Amino acid sequence: MGFSIALIVFSLLLMLLVLMHKGKGGGLSDMFGGGMQSSVGGSSVAERNLDRITIVIGVLWFASVIVLGILMKTNS
Repeated sequence: MGFSIALIVFSLLLMLLVLMHKGKGGGLSDMFGGGMQSSVGGSSVAERNLDRITIVIGVLWFASVIVLGILMKTNS
């Protein structure tokens, strides 16, 4: 039961984080005033942190899917 709730929470967080990412224009950095990028290139600190958080939540989501699959297999 706990892993099912965790999967739902991670799914909602992952959807929110992916929607916050920068597409063709806009995104988290533009929302908080980072629209002016330097000529050196690269992304802002907010975008890099958003990338890291998204990766961590994605790994946790994947792990909860695996654990739920194992639990369902052993309970059958």
